[in-house]
Amino acid sequence: MTATSSANPGQARIDATFARCRAENRAALVTYVMAGDPDPETSLAVLKALPEAGADIVEFGLPFTDPMADGPAIQAAGLRALKGGQGVVKTLELVRRFREGDAATPVILMGYFNPIHAYGVERFLDDALAAGIDGLIVVDLPPEEDDELCLPALAKGLAFIRLATPTTDEKRLPAVLANTAGFVYYVSITGITGTATPNFDRVAEAVGRIRRHTDLPIVVGFGVRTGADAAAIARGADGVVVGSALVDAMRGTLDAEGRSQGGTVEAVRTLVRALAEGVRSAPRA
Repeated sequence: MTATSSANPGQARIDATFARCRAENRAALVTYVMAGDPDPETSLAVLKALPEAGADIVEFGLPFTDPMADGPAIQAAGLRALKGGQGVVKTLELVRRFREGDAATPVILMGYFNPIHAYGVERFLDDALAAGIDGLIVVDLPPEEDDELCLPALAKGLAFIRLATPTTDEKRLPAVLANTAGFVYYVSITGITGTATPNFDRVAEAVGRIRRHTDLPIVVGFGVRTGADAAAIARGADGVVVGSALVDAMRGTLDAEGRSQGGTVEAVRTLVRALAEGVRSAPRA
């Protein structure tokens, strides 16, 4: 079985968070927003609001021009961020500023390999650690490419979080889990983000199957939009990820040009509170 993550610098916050949630007999709430959406200052305010409203772990999206795993909502968020000049440097700066007031909440950077490769892998890993990032989810690097980023990240102490999907069979699963650290992210639907509602019974079965192969926490994302959805997933998983619903809530406060008209942060707080209530209402099975 894959061992639980070690107490490396970038993983300690993740381990501590899941330990706290286990002690409270509940799943963790993991929230995703895009860095720089709709602008850097609003993005930072949203990032700060997530744990204040009940998020346990934050996934921060790194904008990219060709986000093949993402649905329309997150694609549009990435384009808004890129239009405002958001890139690796500015994203790391937002995390640094977040860390000035929050030393406890794990921050996972989620995105694609191209911007990291262009920045330089070693430089990126050093700067990510210095900024206060705890782990990486890079959706377009399969286990066969672990030498590119996964193994160097683990060597530096950053968790490298792998995705398992409904099509990841028993033969493929050990390879997916081999160098995974922090937690396993189970994609609850076949397809892109924010486009379908998961079958909760099938998700529970899949989580049970993955759990037979690893001691790592298993979180479930894609398709979770409401507190009720979060509660349904939380009964069997170690964590619940919500992204597109939050991005949609933010989009509803923007004008036609993608500029915030006020209320963006409060829209996020309101939804995260409802999601956190759903997670906390569902004791672990």
